Amino acid sequence: MNNPQTLPVIVVHGLWVHGLVMEYLAHQLNKNGFAAQTWSYPSMRLTLAENAQRFAEYCKSLAVPRLHIVAHSMGGLVALKMLDLAPAIQCERLVLLGTPYTGSAAAQRVAQFPGGELLLGNSIRQWLIEPRPGVRAKAVGVIAGTRGLGLGALIGADLPQPHDGVVAVEETMIPGVMERITVPVSHTEMLISSEVARQCCAFLRHGRFDAVVS
Repeated sequence: MNNPQTLPVIVVHGLWVHGLVMEYLAHQLNKNGFAAQTWSYPSMRLTLAENAQRFAEYCKSLAVPRLHIVAHSMGGLVALKMLDLAPAIQCERLVLLGTPYTGSAAAQRVAQFPGGELLLGNSIRQWLIEPRPGVRAKAVGVIAGTRGLGLGALIGADLPQPHDGVVAVEETMIPGVMERITVPVSHTEMLISSEVARQCCAFLRHGRFDAVVS
């Protein structure tokens, strides 16, 4: 295989935010020799399938045979849906940061509030009611946080321990994916964590995480 470090790395944000919030992580990847760029999408207005289609069109526009993806939270759901719908796109390594693959107790709690379903937007609602797609990438790594500070605690969501304040570690588990690591950060801290960035670089280079969390 060609040097995986020469492949583009697409960095994808989660719910309620813009690609700008991923610039620190993209910068850290670039400092370590990767060609990282952020991609933004309307996380509330469009459905998951619509955002996945936009992501597929963006990836195709890069005109590269293979690429890497690093995605945070709901961005991971968009990436998984995109790879499921667009088999022509070859993802070499996929890193999911706090992505609630199995479900989201926090989202279900938000939905119980007046106007909560509107607050969640169309993408996450579609994920919660549809069968989970398979994972189509050569190598998949999952990073989960264990510092329980965040929206889930504030709204009284019954999150299984341990969790990152929004997503429980068990919610990030994907059948068949053994390459996973926990880092003592909250859901939002993942975006500015030097340790998370270091682990992303390790996985993108070697297809595995550094077993020692610093």
